Amino acid sequence: MSYETISLTGPGVRTLEGKYNIQTAMPLGGIGAGCICLNGQGGLQDFSIRNRAATTMLPDHNGFLNDVGFGSIHWRNGTQDRRNLIVEAPLPAEKIYAFGTQVMGHRKGGIIGLPHYQESKFVGSFPFGQVILSDKTFPLQATITGWNPFIPSDVENSGIPAAILEYRFENTSTETVEYDFAYSLSHLAQIQGAPKDTSTRNEKIDEGGIHLFNNYAATSELHGSAAVISLDQTPDAIKAMWYRGFWFDSLTMLWNELESGQFTPNDGVHAEHCKGWNGGTLLFKGELKPGDSVTYPLAITWHFPNGHFHSGYPKEKNDLPTPPWRTWYSTRWKNAAEVARYLKSHGPSLREQTLAFRDTLMSSTLPGEVLDALSANLAILKSPTVLRQANGDFWAWEGSGVTYGSCPGSCTHVWNYAQALAHLFPELERSLRTQEYHNAMDESGHVVFRFPLPSGPSQIHDYYAAADGQLGGLLKLHRDWVICGDTAWLASLYPLAKRSLEYCIATWDPEEKGNLFHPHHNTYDIEFKGPNGMCGSIYIAALSAMSALAKTLGEETDAERYQHIAQRGARHLSTELFNGEYYFQKVDDSDAHPNNEKAGFFQDSSPNDPEYRKLIQEEGPKYQYGEGCLSDGIIGAWFALACGVTTPMDTQEIRQTLQSIYRYNFRGSLENHTNAQRPGYALNQEGGLLLCSWPKGPRPSLPFVYADEVWTGIEYQVASHLISEGFISEGLDIVRTTRSRYDGYTRNPWNEYECGSYYARALASYALLQACSGIAYDAVHRHLTISPRIQPEPYQCFFTFGEGYGKVEIKEGAITVHSLRGHFELDKLTYAPPKNERSRVFEVGTTITESGKAEFLL
Repeated sequence: MSYETISLTGPGVRTLEGKYNIQTAMPLGGIGAGCICLNGQGGLQDFSIRNRAATTMLPDHNGFLNDVGFGSIHWRNGTQDRRNLIVEAPLPAEKIYAFGTQVMGHRKGGIIGLPHYQESKFVGSFPFGQVILSDKTFPLQATITGWNPFIPSDVENSGIPAAILEYRFENTSTETVEYDFAYSLSHLAQIQGAPKDTSTRNEKIDEGGIHLFNNYAATSELHGSAAVISLDQTPDAIKAMWYRGFWFDSLTMLWNELESGQFTPNDGVHAEHCKGWNGGTLLFKGELKPGDSVTYPLAITWHFPNGHFHSGYPKEKNDLPTPPWRTWYSTRWKNAAEVARYLKSHGPSLREQTLAFRDTLMSSTLPGEVLDALSANLAILKSPTVLRQANGDFWAWEGSGVTYGSCPGSCTHVWNYAQALAHLFPELERSLRTQEYHNAMDESGHVVFRFPLPSGPSQIHDYYAAADGQLGGLLKLHRDWVICGDTAWLASLYPLAKRSLEYCIATWDPEEKGNLFHPHHNTYDIEFKGPNGMCGSIYIAALSAMSALAKTLGEETDAERYQHIAQRGARHLSTELFNGEYYFQKVDDSDAHPNNEKAGFFQDSSPNDPEYRKLIQEEGPKYQYGEGCLSDGIIGAWFALACGVTTPMDTQEIRQTLQSIYRYNFRGSLENHTNAQRPGYALNQEGGLLLCSWPKGPRPSLPFVYADEVWTGIEYQVASHLISEGFISEGLDIVRTTRSRYDGYTRNPWNEYECGSYYARALASYALLQACSGIAYDAVHRHLTISPRIQPEPYQCFFTFGEGYGKVEIKEGAITVHSLRGHFELDKLTYAPPKNERSRVFEVGTTITESGKAEFLL
């Protein structure tokens, strides 16, 4: 059989049961294609498939068109009917009322009141989630495995709009069991809240499925389709359309048939004449002898091609196309039935490739908390936070709200932290660089930190540039060039990148002293006034990156100038902003700056209020951090490491700052911590890394607005930087504490949130892999560096190279480099072991082909 049961074991695998399985939900979907979540009870929730978020905390209503998909199993004994169960565990009591959102009692498509299996356990290792169901009174024990293709560098197959569910039943009794297994899916192209609508259409798919579509105009946001198909066995019967009626008729009639064993098939051809809740069901009949098992792999697919919101254009703009943009997958498949047929043909191969990636990553001999953190947050790439336009451009929100995206435009200063996309799907990351310099930048070099949607030149440049975001783009340009090795691509963007940097110098450092001396907007949604370690270190790193790029392209004058400014900046950090323990901010209370013409994020509503004027006169401008110890206080050094950039910043001061951040900002418990801001990210007895503390100077009455919060992306930034600098126990301490908050009881382990679910900044966790393994491939110089900070014996670790991935093994006095997908050129390998052991350099000059390897004796 093509679908052998997957065993998810080992470090980094989450096993959740009892109360720790309440919040569990793993996104199943394609990159930029939306998703459906498999929850801890084996049910489906959060049908974010229509180019908008649709998460759990939706208001309840007494309607009858909720999205639902469910398996049911009917135990037969000859002519005597026994039992019919939903193949899920009961909805946990804590979720029934759910903070007042389910007072109408109808959530989850109405199936929560039907008989269920007794208990469930969730075993998760992204991109696979497995629900193990048990019931002492039922002879068939069930396991549901959910997944979607996730294959590094394969953007097409990793972007399929589908959720794949494998239902496995095992006969644990001593008697042969006859059964009917049914899978039912509501009509996902039926418009919510419109029970009298006659637009739905249903048809059988010859290959063993049902196509559910509507007849709305091809340009309508509502236009779309869904399908369910068996990927292996042929259904014994298909009900392509449910009984159509009002109130609860459809589900009542369906359950009557399933429970009685009197299933009535149809081909759905009369859908246009019917009203009411719609859907379809596949039925499979079989029998299992004691100890035998069977697996039914199914795919739910969807196809909603039209996006009708836009961003980065004037509200009155009326010359955008209709629809403004279309999904990438709509250029590949014309409807959900085509997607279903594609998976029918390619499912086993895609499963094998996805499992190969997961197994390679999770067999890395790294701490379990590291594997857990970096793999779990890859779910963000499958969430409604990201989308992909028809032209191939990647575009993203910062996170996902309940029914909307949270903060648009691939926000540069948030996506700075995210390191996973660049290494796993570099083609998509490079599309962000193209958008940044071709669409988001004007002739002056001003970059809007929220890219327009649909792709095209932004027509709004009336707001501050984000210093950390704009400078970060230059570092990411260097990183992406090193990853792809395409110097022609770099050369095409260099003049634009230079324009961006020159804008930064002229706006924030016109005297070229090497720090940002004029007010500069940043990721904390305010303007820092005066030079500081955070944005100053990013500036130095960006200058160093551009100097290296300029030198590569023969722009020696640029290279020398940028390097000199970077060196002056490093000296300024050391002499003016380092207090012996960490870098701080030298607050400038003057607002009279020549380039301060654009509006800030939040203006004071009462600037003439006496209390406000008195506070400003005594303390200086609000929303600063001054003498504080900022967790992002030396982020530029981390960013440089992540992007392969060498800077002139003082290594010992960096290490001292990191130690201080851990000492002052990390708390094992927050029960005595005061947070009047957004405490839901970490609170009470939970631990976390505060964004800022004031151990050596007075805390401002009104520091920057998020100062007392805990953000996972910054926790991973600091943790990976600590590990990179050899402070391994401190870094792992932060990672363990972060992941302990996402325990399945209080929060979902596959949804680290900040300003929205599936928040992009959390993709900084990928840097933990880079920090622990010390493996980096430079495609420009064809150079592989292996410098593990944590190296057990034997050692094995996943790594990426340009358009593929492989693994490195170190054992028995030899290094073996494997290519598992794609090939790469290797001219040189440098091995720098931990504990100051002797480094080795191997001159190679070879190509490691797919499935090939090269061995080096130590």
